[in-house]
Amino acid sequence: MDLDVDLLVVGAGPTGLFAAYYAGFRDLATAVVDALPEPGGQITAMYPEKMILDVAGFPAVRGRDLVDALVTQAAQWNPTYLLGRQARTLAPVDGKLHVGLADGATVRAGAVLLTAGIGEFTPRPLVAGEGWLGRGLVHFVPALDAHVGQDVVVVGGGDSAFDWALALAPIAGSVTVVHRRSTFRAHPPTVRQVRDLGVRIITDAQVTRIGGDGRVAEVEVDVKDSGGEVLPAQTVVAALGFTADLGPIESWGLELDHRAVVVDQTMRTALAGVYAAGDVATYPGKVKLIATGFGEAATAVNNIAVALDPDAHLFPGHSSDAR
Repeated sequence: MDLDVDLLVVGAGPTGLFAAYYAGFRDLATAVVDALPEPGGQITAMYPEKMILDVAGFPAVRGRDLVDALVTQAAQWNPTYLLGRQARTLAPVDGKLHVGLADGATVRAGAVLLTAGIGEFTPRPLVAGEGWLGRGLVHFVPALDAHVGQDVVVVGGGDSAFDWALALAPIAGSVTVVHRRSTFRAHPPTVRQVRDLGVRIITDAQVTRIGGDGRVAEVEVDVKDSGGEVLPAQTVVAALGFTADLGPIESWGLELDHRAVVVDQTMRTALAGVYAAGDVATYPGKVKLIATGFGEAATAVNNIAVALDPDAHLFPGHSSDAR
């Protein structure tokens, strides 16, 4: 089904969700499209249980709770969500921007705001895990409770691997981290926390085989200079990083710099009517933080409001004055 809106937000991560709230505050009919099936972007897909420490006003906030709060905040303006639907094409037609979705639908918008984060991300595969995905092998842990009492093997040495180990250690039957090197990319304090919890860490090791009758039951690990070992496991978390790209957005004719979209001080891109905010946007001095994305979303939406209605004020007043 086709849709007509004032603003189409492409990307339902934190920046996109805040943009949906702010667009409603500016009385713009808004739709939010995202290839993922749930709002929240990277947070929902990769670290919903992780505590986020750099959001203003929250000493610490769980990723899932931040997303829920942003969805609730935006809900008062009833944005339309088009989830699990990739934005593929962009074309100006009769003063509107027509965005074609993967399912064949078209969204006709007065303006488009790109909040696509790092774009589409694909987890790097665990070679020994071929055929086990969905049968005990996972890349992310969306619900910790599903692993209560389980033996869990986490493969990787980066932040995600140690974040999952830290979150799972208090509830799992056992957690073992397997890493192919002796050093880690993860934040050193997180590594110390994992060690302090008594999590076993096997370094200079490779997972060579996953076994089980239909579902994961064991993992064979080859350790440098000491041979093989078989570990019990009902879950294997392959936290080996991911590759990311902007997907079809890269073909829209935007000015790109290292796979980020170049914007000016109003968050406007090189394409008329198209703006960008959050990690997908870049400019001199850019700092990639959630907090930065929130401010950029407000800047973009306010400038979009004026572009759509030249009689509108750039500064709409403080939201606290509207109650």
